[in-house]
Amino acid sequence: VNLIIRSILLLSSINETPIDADMKLSISSAALLFASGLNGGAAFVPVSLGSASKSSLSMVASVPKSSSAPASPTQKEWSPSSWKNAVAKQMPVYENEEELEEAIQTLNGVAPLVFAGEVRSLHEKLARVSQGQGFVLMGGDCAESFKEFHVNHVRDNFRVIMQMALVMTFGSAMPVVKIGRMAGQFAKPRSEPNEVIDGVSLPSYRGDNVNQEEFTPEARRNNPFLMVKAYHQSAQTLNILRAFSTGGFADISRLHAWNLDFVENTEEGSRYRRLAAKVDESLRFMKAIGVDTSKPEFTSVDFYTAHECLLLPYEQALTRQDSTTGKWYDCSSHMLWVGERTRDLDGAHLEFTRGIGNPLGVKISDKCTPEELIRIIETMNPQNIPGKLSIIVRMGAEKLRKNLPGLIRAVQREGKAVVWISDPVH
Repeated sequence: VNLIIRSILLLSSINETPIDADMKLSISSAALLFASGLNGGAAFVPVSLGSASKSSLSMVASVPKSSSAPASPTQKEWSPSSWKNAVAKQMPVYENEEELEEAIQTLNGVAPLVFAGEVRSLHEKLARVSQGQGFVLMGGDCAESFKEFHVNHVRDNFRVIMQMALVMTFGSAMPVVKIGRMAGQFAKPRSEPNEVIDGVSLPSYRGDNVNQEEFTPEARRNNPFLMVKAYHQSAQTLNILRAFSTGGFADISRLHAWNLDFVENTEEGSRYRRLAAKVDESLRFMKAIGVDTSKPEFTSVDFYTAHECLLLPYEQALTRQDSTTGKWYDCSSHMLWVGERTRDLDGAHLEFTRGIGNPLGVKISDKCTPEELIRIIETMNPQNIPGKLSIIVRMGAEKLRKNLPGLIRAVQREGKAVVWISDPVH
């Protein structure tokens, strides 16, 4: 399902103060996330929090077997494979272990999709957001597919996010961290392991990197080589995104070109054009007083990717150890989140994510209690590092009004530094 935006969006802060009373929030997107930071504890902040850093992108070429860092006295020793000692929910069962091993070995030898320096850059930006110094905008498809992959689809998702980020930045006068739910968002959790149609039971469709959607025994067979195919499509998607973000498409002087065709003749499109005219006027003023708008700050953007950490064999195979810091990073994406159905405290997904250096997210619903949320935070971010963990709230409007305030108060009371993200799809 293509990402569809039928209106221009502005984000208000967590206290519901509107940025612009004349602009209303309206969405029909498949997946849009907005975030506002709340002040957390005065824990360690990355040393370059006050200025942009150019971290080394150096990575090891091979995949070491275990972490060389000593284990904390209060935590179990971690390695990229230690998740196998815990219960892994929502995992496909592969009937051919030799095929699975072959696919994993192939992924062990491929190049990282993202690099440690990029991940650290995102972490530092999220640290600022967690201290109330910015917003997060995340958008993309509910799930990527092989059939719908096309450069135009990636471009349209990218320019929608660019358009929305421009509105948010102009309206809030604060930086917006742009994250695409792309280049890895294939796997889908399921309520039931099997699907029954007309009395025929077959394995549930779990996403294009696991099996195929057609209701046939051949298509629904869990195929480990689809992980390799997903890797290659993700690599193409990231190449396209990097070209758009640095190759001139993101130049703010082209902001009129970001308007999608289907909103061109709508009221929302007209409102965007009026805002774009204001930005144009500001740019002309800046040029008149001698500001060079051809610098990278005006012609390119930092764009990051994220997906749900669900298919653990894939994530483990793409985990690498940074040669400059010795830390482990899941190089399948800049950011990963753990879903509502896999966030068990003693589960495999939290075990895997607690040891990687990527910024993390965890989805919570009205089922999550304040006490449970604090335990999740302490498991995923035991050092309380700002920017490390985002809480993605997926509740309906009524449940959110009832349950979210208590969760926020608990996090503030414990001094936890998190980024709050609202998933308005749910």
